[in-house]
Amino acid sequence: MKTNSGLQAQRRLSIAGIVALISASLLAPSLTAHAAEPLLNASYDVTRELFKEVNPAFIAEWKKKSGESITINQSHGGSSKQARSVIDGLAASVVTMNQANDIDILAEKGLVPQDWAKSFPNNSAPFYSTMVFLTRKGNPKRIASWDDLGKAGVKVIIPNPKTSGNGRYSYLAAWGSVIKNGGNEAQARQLVDRLFKNVPVLDAGGRGATTTFTQREIGDVLVTFENEVQLVKQEFGDNYDVVYPKTSILAESPVAVVDKVVDKLGTRKVATAYLQFLYSEHGQEIAAKHFFRPRSEAASKKYAANFKAINLFTVDEVFGGWKQVQKKHFDDGAEFDKLYQAKK
Repeated sequence: MKTNSGLQAQRRLSIAGIVALISASLLAPSLTAHAAEPLLNASYDVTRELFKEVNPAFIAEWKKKSGESITINQSHGGSSKQARSVIDGLAASVVTMNQANDIDILAEKGLVPQDWAKSFPNNSAPFYSTMVFLTRKGNPKRIASWDDLGKAGVKVIIPNPKTSGNGRYSYLAAWGSVIKNGGNEAQARQLVDRLFKNVPVLDAGGRGATTTFTQREIGDVLVTFENEVQLVKQEFGDNYDVVYPKTSILAESPVAVVDKVVDKLGTRKVATAYLQFLYSEHGQEIAAKHFFRPRSEAASKKYAANFKAINLFTVDEVFGGWKQVQKKHFDDGAEFDKLYQAKK
């Protein structure tokens, strides 16, 4: 039988327990509110390996500087397809694309600033690449130039320029190679027409095209970013050769913070720091290791063996910028649709 003093003690313990539970429930939302939101990076197909190394490096640096633990998630696909996903509601705090055109589309929708290219150095492109060829071992079709891709009997693997920045750069590199070598628009159109008549399948993105060439063993040559062919060469070196045309296109990899997402999630500070990390010496070294051409002079010298000298032209130089390119070549009913419909 409990004494009065025992009952009073039990009541005091019960009240203390209730107070503790109430206090915990009141504190829980506050603790949750201060937990870092995951950061989503919407990127293009062939940056998977790059960001597998970039992300943990930045997470460690951010933890050291801020004391905050964060999670970074990735979304990959064709660059233009990724831009459409962000427009359709994909909650990416940052986008890391392979062409300015795909970020311009986000600017038109009010998702990033109109002057997004001024937000970071080098037109907000921390590194760049170019388009080269990957052939079967020994290069049996003797492919050396863009013109060779249009020859009879050559099967060329290129992703769809309507959904992939990889495909657009390949198309523009072939077209521009004619102009840079003294040809005219009609001759450039003829080459690109012949080239796409040699394309047996159009994958949606660059990684899909690589799979078609390497695993499905379709095609004589894969046209893709320099970093992608080097990764394939590293993995399957005895089966393929890398061929550099004399002239190719400079393929910038622009980045942007997605305003509407970071303002909603409260991730602006970490999203901005994440993109700034790409310009740091650490970030530039990681890019160079993965065969993206860095902006840093130190990283360029250190990894010079990764990059062969090649004559590069820009989209602005040959085509007058991405807006003109989109209208003339890739809008519905424009040059690409005309030549590809004629192929069928």
